[in-house]
Parts: sequence; structure tokens; C-alpha cells
Amino acid sequence: MSLYPRGDSGELISQARHRSNPIEHIGCTETVDGRSRGAGRMSGGRLISLLALATTSTARFSASAFSSPICNASALIHKARLVSSSDTKLAMSSEVDKAKDAAAAYKSSDADGAGPATAFDNILSGKWPSDKVYEDDTALAFRDINPQAPVHVLVIPKIRDGLTKLSCAREDQEALLGHLVYVAQSVGKKECPEGFRLVINDGEHGAQSVYHLHIHVLGGRQLGWPPG
Repeated sequence: MSLYPRGDSGELISQARHRSNPIEHIGCTETVDGRSRGAGRMSGGRLISLLALATTSTARFSASAFSSPICNASALIHKARLVSSSDTKLAMSSEVDKAKDAAAAYKSSDADGAGPATAFDNILSGKWPSDKVYEDDTALAFRDINPQAPVHVLVIPKIRDGLTKLSCAREDQEALLGHLVYVAQSVGKKECPEGFRLVINDGEHGAQSVYHLHIHVLGGRQLGWPPG
């Protein structure tokens, strides 16, 4: 129902303004044709309806204003996880490729089981430098140049003597194998007081890339499970 007589030009202006922004008329006074007309004549029910409308609009604005940054942050976290996962898969693929190449070279080497020369031969001879962690008459421990954890040490026998793979170990090498494991745990206990992992890769499917028996000592962070 109109608050003013029909035909009043002021009424048309007031109604137009009210439709465009009904909230601005609550509790205010308009002057039409020199006469003061209070908008307070509005019924209580309509006033409550308009207040409810204003509250709903504000809530919708707040939701849209704050949901967008949250969604963007979630998207960035998801993208970072995908990139990290992709990098990990790429590194694993590279190691598998190296293992396949090493397996082919090993299979094509002399049939006496000695295996082809490896990078470890250059380290043992002193031709290549290494970051030594431990050394005795039969074992050498040094840091991996491509670490997969904050602590990544390799423990190897100084004389290979056919120990190209763990599966090639002979009965008379049992004591040597035990000594290598003992050295590995000593290194792990010293450098990773919260825990560590020992890994021995064997053969192509075990992703062995150097055919000179070696024990990986990994630690310095929480390791996942299951591996590979």
C-alpha cells in the first residue's frame, strides 16, 4: 500500500528510492512537497522482514569474502603435493633406470662373478674423494653424494671378493656380513638417535645400481612405510 496519495510526484520518487534500497528508509524522514513524512509508519512485520533481508545479505557477503582465500590456499597445497609427488616419482624412475643399466653391465661382464669395476673402486683407491664417516681394516663408511634423507651413509666391504650382491654371499663371508651390519648400526645410532633404517638393494628388481655390496644407512627424519 502507498504511503502517499496517487499522482503525487514526490510519492513516485520515494517509491522508486524505496525499491532500489529499502533499508535506507528505515528510521529516517523524507520531505515531499514541503511536508515532513516519517518512514516510521512502516508496519512492524515489514520492518522485521527488511532486517532479516539485510542480515542474510551480510552473511552471504561474508561467506563469499572469506571462502575464496581458503579455497585458494587449499588449491595451492594440493598443487604443491602433486609437484612433490611428481618429483619423487621422477627420482624413483631415474634410480630404476640406473639399476637396469647396471644389471645389464653386470650380466655382460666376466663370468667369474667378479663383476665390472664400479665407482667404489675409485673411492677405495683414493682416486675419488669421499666424505668418510668410519673406516677399519675391512669396512668403509662414507656419505652418499645423492642423499635420500638428511643422513645417508653407505657402508661397504673394502675388498669386494665376489660380494657384488648380497645374494652372492658365501658361507665363509658370514662374519664379514655381520661386521658390516654392526658398523652400519653404529653409524646409525650415532647420527640418528631417534631411529634409522638399513637398506640393501639386490639385483635389478631390488634397484641395485652399484654391483659392490653396500648398506644404506638412512635417517635424520621420519621415514615412511612401506618403502618403494
